Amino acid sequence: MRILVLGAGFGGLELSTRLSAEFGDDVDIVLIDRGEGFVFGFSKLDVMFGRTVPSAVVHPYRDLAKPGLRFVRTTIRSIDPAAKRVDTDAGPFEADIMVVALGADLDPSATPGLVEAGHEFYTVPGAFALRDVLPGFDGGRVIIGVTSTPFKCPPAPSETALMMHDHLTGRGIRDRCDISLVMPFGVPIPPSPAASEALLAAFAERGIHWHPERSVRALDPDRRVAVLSDGTELPYDLFLGVPVHRAPAVVMASGMAVDGWIPVDPSTLETTFPDVYAVGDVTSVGTPKAGVFAEGQASVVAEQIAARLRGEGEPPAYDGRGVCYLEFGEDVVARVEVTFLRGQAPVGALEGPSRALAADKREFGTSRIQRWFDRTWD
Repeated sequence: MRILVLGAGFGGLELSTRLSAEFGDDVDIVLIDRGEGFVFGFSKLDVMFGRTVPSAVVHPYRDLAKPGLRFVRTTIRSIDPAAKRVDTDAGPFEADIMVVALGADLDPSATPGLVEAGHEFYTVPGAFALRDVLPGFDGGRVIIGVTSTPFKCPPAPSETALMMHDHLTGRGIRDRCDISLVMPFGVPIPPSPAASEALLAAFAERGIHWHPERSVRALDPDRRVAVLSDGTELPYDLFLGVPVHRAPAVVMASGMAVDGWIPVDPSTLETTFPDVYAVGDVTSVGTPKAGVFAEGQASVVAEQIAARLRGEGEPPAYDGRGVCYLEFGEDVVARVEVTFLRGQAPVGALEGPSRALAADKREFGTSRIQRWFDRTWD
């Protein structure tokens, strides 16, 4: 069976790994991505705040070597979901089953003034560049602001505010800085009241200003103010933004997207095109746009494909469950478990925050690099 996997993030790596582990050379998996390597979202923040260096957190795709799997680094130019075919700079590829795991593209230019007068920290280049910017900041007003919804990893802006506090404190300049967090939600993590309560307490304790139910509409480079969605303005000296998210242009041109994202069956992740699945940020399945949810969805698709290869019946449906780690700073971490099921209110639980959970977060990363790339990560 020929399986074409588009995108080598959480979803594409997990799917390819599971199918290779069970079927080896009995399947022909082609995994396509234009990137050099995989980077965890939390690693971007570690680099940004000087905790580590870029070379330590980029996991090169050239290291992928699994039975039945071929990685192709190239750019996808068109997708034909009916034919299960893509055209790329490396030529065409066709398959019996296609899985779209291309994530969301980020568009800083969609927010007026962001490129000219601010910084974004959600792309790998943007976060890595801030590693050199932050040491030169000698005090003033810092804004961490979300420009639109949906956006990836909803806890990340809160983590960034708390880590910024630690960074400025460590440099001895926190007393001459203000930190503001602007988010479109009423609370930091709506599915988990306990996590939101813990974050709001942490903001209050650290003097971080919380601006809920608003987004950043534009930056005015001349006046150095952020214009919010309710028309109010906040002055700033350093702006760190979460840019507009969109489905990749090649997905939009394929005819798969509806209202900006790919609709899927919430139980199986199959699209409206037979034998074409989609997982992760590129979908409108109803879970947050976060790697752990893409991973969980990929495991369901892997089971769908595996059941067909084994000649078995329908495997269990997607359960909408995801677990993420929330950085509170000073090596204190919380664990948030959330379940999203269609037609039901999301349910979230909080463990921590504590120093003990920092080791769990590290194990989360190291175990996946071991599983996906067959190597250790210190």
